[in-house]
Amino acid sequence: MLLYIHIPFCDSKCSYCAFNSYVDKFHLKEHYMLALQTQLIYELKRFDTQEKSIQTLFIGGGTPSTVAPKLYAPIFELLGPYFADDIEMTSEANPNSATYEWLEGMHALGINRISFGTQSFNEEKLKLLNRAHSSKQAIEAVQNAAKVGFKNLSLDLIYATLGDTKELLLHDIETAFSLPINHISAYALTIEEGTPFEKKPHMSKEKLSLTSWLFSEIEKRGFKQYEISNFGDYRSRHNLGYWMYEDYIGAGSGAVGKLGMERFYPTSDIEAYIKNPLDIQSESLTAEDKKLEEFFLGLRSCVGIAQDILSPQELKRALLLVDEAKLTFDGETFYNKDFLLSDEIALFLSS
Repeated sequence: MLLYIHIPFCDSKCSYCAFNSYVDKFHLKEHYMLALQTQLIYELKRFDTQEKSIQTLFIGGGTPSTVAPKLYAPIFELLGPYFADDIEMTSEANPNSATYEWLEGMHALGINRISFGTQSFNEEKLKLLNRAHSSKQAIEAVQNAAKVGFKNLSLDLIYATLGDTKELLLHDIETAFSLPINHISAYALTIEEGTPFEKKPHMSKEKLSLTSWLFSEIEKRGFKQYEISNFGDYRSRHNLGYWMYEDYIGAGSGAVGKLGMERFYPTSDIEAYIKNPLDIQSESLTAEDKKLEEFFLGLRSCVGIAQDILSPQELKRALLLVDEAKLTFDGETFYNKDFLLSDEIALFLSS
């Protein structure tokens, strides 16, 4: 089983961010962390969670590094009996708030993987994205995490931004690979509703040729692509669990959980969540919903699509794509050779 915990506090609101996050709610931190405990107690029962059955924990946001380790401690005490012996525990962090002391505190709690929201090492691009850190801070944060003892370190890079050039992106890649990381997530800038960039759609400028070049440059340095946005010597077990359609608890304001064919949505209003963390909406998935999601998730990752979920007509289309060298087939599972075509292939199979 997977566990996701959402921290909705942020130092600043990035121009592209559509996640449930706030820059003016810091006074609610302690109340929020108490509400998380209430929801987690409820979810552990709802999911019939057994001892040592939580295989991965991911703390995301927002910015988890805006919350002091001492506020996380009661949650880790509550969850401790359910953590598998070899659990992967990841926390996202921003370079400006992930101080050496914060990293030490989270490492002491058991976090064994940090994912840094770096986005770029170019100062002008960081300002354009309204990031709160500098390139120097990003470099120092990763180096400090390694000094603290973290063996698994990841950083995010954003591409397809107005002004991106091969030179700029190459500098980002080379700087990233000069650091003690074993994973990179590379995300295309997308324009979301309700963000400052919504009125500036020209800020996103993706060229397929540049994207393909970027991916090849990352792979050339030894990080194998295992999902459309993820590369590494190390593969995130938590993310792989999502793509393999495993069940997951989603705790926190704006989080999402899934158990079987039910999906759960705690309220995204932080004050309402603190008042009643068990105000959780549910959605029932149909068999077709599940299959379509498995198509999209499998084709954009190394998971692939199992033959036994395909209808005769879908199987016929899949074998046609094998003949055209768009997919590969090992006798049980179809795999996508080009993740950039994943959506088109999924739509073709399900049409």
